Amino acid sequence: QVQLVESGGGLVQAGGSLRLSCAASGRTFSNYGMGWFRQSPGKEREFLASVSWNGRNSSYADSVKGRFTISRDNAKNTVYLQMNSLKPEDTAVYYCAQDRTAWVGGPWDYWGQGTQVTVSS
Repeated sequence: QVQLVESGGGLVQAGGSLRLSCAASGRTFSNYGMGWFRQSPGKEREFLASVSWNGRNSSYADSVKGRFTISRDNAKNTVYLQMNSLKPEDTAVYYCAQDRTAWVGGPWDYWGQGTQVTVSS
């Protein structure tokens, strides 16, 4: 049974930084691409970033490109999202997801429970 557990969310002032973590268990982590998404009230879930099984290929949504960085540590079964220059509009619940394949682009088979990020102005 695959489990994804996010952590690192919280309250931060605009312009600040947070690093989210997502610890995975249940199947061989290094075999699968990973991604981060977010959802705020009244909006659809939004893709943010993804990384391939070996960390060499990544992609970003335009809304976070240059501010957020996705990375992974296969030895720790963990994927990270470093978020810099945060804006109030980044306020949302952030989710990690695991791809069906070693690459990225979906479909996304498993999801975490989410962690809240709130950016104050």
